[in-house]
Amino acid sequence: MVKIMGVSLVSLEKIKIGGMDQWIYIRTKNIDNPILFYLHGGPGSPVMHLFRKSQADLENHFIVVQWEQRGAGKSYSNKIPEESMNLNQFISDLHELILILLKRFKKKKLYLVGHSWGSIIGILTVKKFPDLFYAYVGISQPVNMIENEKISYRLILKMATKLKNKKAIKQLKKIGVPFEGLKPPYKYPYKNGYNSRFILYKWLLKFGGVTYSINCTRDYRSYIQYYFKNQILFKFPFSSKEYTLLDKFKIALGGRFSMRLLTKEILSINLFNQIQNLEVPVYILMGKHDYNISPELAKNYFDILKAPKREFIWFEKSAHSPNFEEPEKFNRLLIERILPENF
Repeated sequence: MVKIMGVSLVSLEKIKIGGMDQWIYIRTKNIDNPILFYLHGGPGSPVMHLFRKSQADLENHFIVVQWEQRGAGKSYSNKIPEESMNLNQFISDLHELILILLKRFKKKKLYLVGHSWGSIIGILTVKKFPDLFYAYVGISQPVNMIENEKISYRLILKMATKLKNKKAIKQLKKIGVPFEGLKPPYKYPYKNGYNSRFILYKWLLKFGGVTYSINCTRDYRSYIQYYFKNQILFKFPFSSKEYTLLDKFKIALGGRFSMRLLTKEILSINLFNQIQNLEVPVYILMGKHDYNISPELAKNYFDILKAPKREFIWFEKSAHSPNFEEPEKFNRLLIERILPENF
């Protein structure tokens, strides 16, 4: 699907990247705008339907590009070689796609924005190919995932104890401290695979550590109703015009596929050792209430990171997804500061 209206453009298209069919979504009101490339999180969690709604104003100032990564959403296929699901391949895919876009729109550089898992791919790619970027924006930036899992566990157990939630305390103590009794290299944080991580994530959601607007005092039934009916961040794209019925199944299948194969890659990340400097301006955006990715750990990393320009920006009313929880602030930041400061 490609629609060109005057100088504006809307394009949802399949493209061959890294030898596999993958999908990109391009929207802009002016094709002379600079490119803003958004990397979704997860892994395997596309947000095409959400970004279009909450970040629509960005289309007035950027060519907004979203990529449904290898194994995610529309780009999921059972033909994807499992051995290709690794960070080096994702960096290669991203680099290849960026070169295609720069050539197509006759640009020299672009702005790269990565969220959570996407910010892992993003910062590694910026380190490797700095000449392709005006600036890098890391949202909910993971920096040391082994330490991060331990911090998340301690925070949620502390919250459960404070709220005297016996069910949460029992379940959390049963799964135990992440990595306890395990030896590196780690494939999962727990002995019984990723299932225990889902228990931790359930309580992260319940206690507002993933999205701040969910009240910690809600009973679980009210929380589930809120999760599906009222919170745009987590609305499953049943009514999204970008996805066919088959695509909606692909989102679910791709999420499990990506998480199963990429968890080991995620746990290998320690930016304190891997990246101490970048050659492009860096903006780190963190939700004050994020229990999923530790803001304090990200701030500690930011303090040792060297870059031509760097800024750490707090989102006071957000948890793990400040770009969706405080979209107006996020949009203004990109349009009024990051764009004019680096273009």
